[in-house]
Amino acid sequence: MNTGINVPQIQRFGALYIASARLKSMSKWKAIIAAVDIGNPLFYLIAVGVGIGVLVEQGSGTSGTSGIKYIAFIAPALLANSAIAAVMDETIFPTIEGFKWRKLFFAQNATPITGPQIALGVYLSALCRAIFSVSIYYVLLLAFNVVNFGLSILLIPVAVLGGGAFGAIVLFAAAKIEKDDQFFSILGRLVIMPMFLFSGTFFPLSSMPIYLQPIGWISPLWHATELGREAAFDYGTSTLMVTVHLTYLSVLVILGLFLSMRQFERRLAK
Repeated sequence: MNTGINVPQIQRFGALYIASARLKSMSKWKAIIAAVDIGNPLFYLIAVGVGIGVLVEQGSGTSGTSGIKYIAFIAPALLANSAIAAVMDETIFPTIEGFKWRKLFFAQNATPITGPQIALGVYLSALCRAIFSVSIYYVLLLAFNVVNFGLSILLIPVAVLGGGAFGAIVLFAAAKIEKDDQFFSILGRLVIMPMFLFSGTFFPLSSMPIYLQPIGWISPLWHATELGREAAFDYGTSTLMVTVHLTYLSVLVILGLFLSMRQFERRLAK
C-alpha cells in the first residue's frame, strides 16, 4: 500500500526534518525570543556605553584596550556570549525534553530518522537561533555606532562559531543526563559564570592573574572574542593565534558533534 511517505528522502534528510520541527516549535515563542534578543543587548549597550564604559575611559582612557573604546572592546565578547546563550538554550532543554520530560526522541527514532540525525537536527536549529540572536545584536551595535559596517560583519560568523563550539559540547552533556536535579545549578555556577567573567570579556585576559588565565584558554568564549576583536578592529592578534583560535573552536564543534551523535544513538537504542 502506498502511504505517500518517501522513506529514502526521510533517511537522507532526517536531520533537516528535525531542525525544521525544532524551528516551528521555536516560532511559538517568537515574541519572547525577540524580546530577549533585543532587550538584553539594549541593556548591556546602555549600561556599558553610558555607565561603566564612561567610568573606565575616564580612569584609564583606552590604554588597557589597545586604543579601542571600551564599549567596542567588549562588543565581540557580548556577541559571542549571546550566541553561546542561544545555542545553550536550544540544545539543553530540547535534549532533556526529548529524552526525559516528553520522550519525543524515542517517537522520532521509531521513524526512519536515526539518533545521529536527531542530534544533528537539534544542533542545526540551535545554530539558526544563534544566527538570529547575533544578527540582532550586530544591528544594534551599528545603531549605537559601536562598530562600523564592513569587515566588522565577520563578528557574526565568529560569534556563531564560538556558540556552536560550546553548544556541541553541551549537547553531548545534556544527552548524558539521566537526572537533571543539579545539572542546571552546576552548569550555571561552575561553567557559565566563570567562563563569562574570566574569558577576557571585560578586560584583556593577560591582565588577569596567571592562575586564572587557564579558564580563558579553554573557554570557547575567549577564543571567539579574540577572533572577533581581530576581525572588527585589527586587534593585533598574530596569524598563529588566529589559527589556534579557529582550530580550537573547530575541534570542539567536530568532537562535540561526534560524541553527541554517538550518545544519542546509544541512548535511543536502550
